Amino acid sequence: MSAIGDAPATTGGPRSAPSPEPDGPEGNERLTATTGAVLLALFAAEGVTILSLSRLLSWHYFIGLLLIGPVCLKLGSTGYRFARYYTGSPAYRRKGPPVPLLRMLGPLVILTSVGVIGTGVALAFLGRDPGPLPLPMLFLHKASFVCWAAVMTVHVVAYLWRLPRLIAPDLRRRRPDEPGGAAVRWSLLALSLGGGVILALACTPLVSRWR
Repeated sequence: MSAIGDAPATTGGPRSAPSPEPDGPEGNERLTATTGAVLLALFAAEGVTILSLSRLLSWHYFIGLLLIGPVCLKLGSTGYRFARYYTGSPAYRRKGPPVPLLRMLGPLVILTSVGVIGTGVALAFLGRDPGPLPLPMLFLHKASFVCWAAVMTVHVVAYLWRLPRLIAPDLRRRRPDEPGGAAVRWSLLALSLGGGVILALACTPLVSRWR
């Protein structure tokens, strides 16, 4: 698979337009950015439900479970970039890694995101029954949320200004010299959201255990 921007040499006449990889670093970056924007909106909605859990608990469950699909997609896109970079892909090596601070922050973003969602799912299945597990799990859910909020504040501030530039090209008609694959990226995002909705619809009734 050729690197982004590479084109076969020609012996005469004008050079043909580049044929970029849909799964190259620019395409991967756009998928990560679009998924991140969707997650930002969903996490904001989830934050609103915290303001009145007694009335919005069902929505808290639904949005929390819906988040699982896009979170998995974002972990997949960032993990793919990590793997291609460290396995020596020329295009990804030329693109380079994130700045050192964001590289160190990346594992914390993953751990705290998985912690918040994982403990939330555990609470959904454990319910409010008396016993040794629900109370510690509720504490872990709250603690992981506090850690996640601190880490994500830095993460969002660092990347938010780049989102419009990265997302905009996939919202308009592609030029010949731009990376392709917009349809694939939108399809992956739609599938992740669809999977999240199905999971949320199936598991939200568990909220009755906390009524």
